[in-house]
Amino acid sequence: MNKSVMVKAEQVTKSFGELQILKGIDLEVTQGEVLCIIGPSGSGKSTFLRCINHLEKIDGGRLSVNGSLVGYRQKGDKLYEMRDKDVCTERANIGMVFQHFNLFGHMTALENVIEGPVQVKGMSKKEAIGKARLLLERVGLGNHANVYPHALSGGQKQRVAIARALAMEPQLMLFDEPTSALDPELVGEVLDVMKDLARSGMTMVVVTHEMGFAREVGDGIVFIDKGRVVEQGDPREVLANPKEERTRAFLSAVL
Repeated sequence: MNKSVMVKAEQVTKSFGELQILKGIDLEVTQGEVLCIIGPSGSGKSTFLRCINHLEKIDGGRLSVNGSLVGYRQKGDKLYEMRDKDVCTERANIGMVFQHFNLFGHMTALENVIEGPVQVKGMSKKEAIGKARLLLERVGLGNHANVYPHALSGGQKQRVAIARALAMEPQLMLFDEPTSALDPELVGEVLDVMKDLARSGMTMVVVTHEMGFAREVGDGIVFIDKGRVVEQGDPREVLANPKEERTRAFLSAVL
């Protein structure tokens, strides 16, 4: 059975003022796949991730998630930008975990996790709490439900952030360097949760510097430099025997 394409980027471009960040990105992610995106700082990795859920609007090309254009509707040959309300509805199907957690400081871990399902999906508070407790259990924080973010370690905050994203029952999970703000000894606990998610069949796009994670968990890897896809393929193959000189230079600096 052919798996459906979850993310499809065709010649995606994005500029901020005069500066072109993305210069024609082409890639596909199939359902259930874990795609890792690597590359130097400033290469456009995070910008591309933010385009997938329309936190940034693309300037050119086409970008679709699960068969629907992101942020636009097509009528005939023309693309029309969707209303913010409709974009938010679509975005609810895409979970995103940021580098810096972005938890609500005045809410407990449990309150952070139920906020989206109650406010956006209209779930009853009772049902949301039941699901949130299961999710906190799943990320290893079942006994931290009533703890506020200031009393959590970085790794625990990031695991709450993952539970919060999962509470929306997304079709797709985006991770923007989820371990780069963590102390080294806390990285493993977050990667373990992500590995568990991958094993469960969640479609994931992960911008990461964790080459071990990419090698172990990734189904595909994409190396982006200066807004272009330089090389892509099987992570074990690309990391061991990169074909492109630019990929070799990058990997020799980080491995």
